[in-house]
Amino acid sequence: MDKYNHKVTLLELLDSHGGPGFEQGIANKVRAAFSAYTSELRTDTLGNVIATVHGFGGKSAPKIMLSAHMDEIALVVTKIESGGFLRVAQSGGFDPRTLVGQEVVVHGKKDLRGIVGSKPPHLTSLAERKKAATLEDLYIDMAMNGDRVRELVEIGDRVTLHRETMELLNNRISGKALDNRTSIAIILETLRFLQGLKHQADVIAVASVQEEVGMRGAATAGYGVNPDIAIAIDVTFADMPGQDPDESFKIGEGPAISFGPNIHRNVFTGLRDAAIENSIPYQLELSQGPTGTDGNAFQIARAGLATGVIGIAIRYMHCSVETGSYDDIAACGRLLAHYIAGITPADVEGLSCY
Repeated sequence: MDKYNHKVTLLELLDSHGGPGFEQGIANKVRAAFSAYTSELRTDTLGNVIATVHGFGGKSAPKIMLSAHMDEIALVVTKIESGGFLRVAQSGGFDPRTLVGQEVVVHGKKDLRGIVGSKPPHLTSLAERKKAATLEDLYIDMAMNGDRVRELVEIGDRVTLHRETMELLNNRISGKALDNRTSIAIILETLRFLQGLKHQADVIAVASVQEEVGMRGAATAGYGVNPDIAIAIDVTFADMPGQDPDESFKIGEGPAISFGPNIHRNVFTGLRDAAIENSIPYQLELSQGPTGTDGNAFQIARAGLATGVIGIAIRYMHCSVETGSYDDIAACGRLLAHYIAGITPADVEGLSCY
């Protein structure tokens, strides 16, 4: 079992807030984490944090980009009602059924705590009780009157979930924003493992923005970095009651490596072979269409980038109790490190050979 060395950092990332387009707070923490491995750091115009770790390949070094989005799903204030209650819209994919009773942070002139309320069952009709709550049925209560709320909150302010991260049995973790802060942790683990390996490739680590609203950071990062190989790291669906076993993966049984039209075959086989050669458990994820990750944008950036997608399985995606495994994070980092260590200029030349 791999020892996971970035547990404290991951907990800090999970406790941070950063909805699409408002990632500044989480970006500062990511920069600090990346700085443990390189001083070559920059932030592009859109807000992507980009760190470069050089290999020994010199001018002919392969260029491998590892990208994980750092934004989390959020809400946006659309109306302030007379009683001080907030109405909201989505900035990312919430299931409104999971929001009732949740604690939130409203990012106004200062961060403000609130709760998501709805009409209690005693006051609803039988027909209403048979229907799932919609976002229009919900509101945020900050325990302030309308005038005070308007002093502190404006239309367009963002709202994110507030949830204390829990460490569960069997080296598992549960909380908000495992999608996709666990993948930032995977990048950090990859860089840590690479310190013990020789690698020709230059590694460009990217914490991308605005994935939850259309992979926008990935589009600019792929174009701007223009790597030889671009690997998107993102979460996938874990098994749970009611989930089709053919569409889900096991927590604790290693990362899921994607293959399909969005994926360059050589990158897929390289990742799979690295897992086999180094006795790292892995799972295969068949993605017959777009993967729904930053990999979608990478594949068609510039003249096209050789794209791979890998990640860990989590349960209860896009709610406040997303659940995953520290062991899978470490295994994914080790797999990526061995893959990178094996890449040569000849492998890059082979990317255009079909």
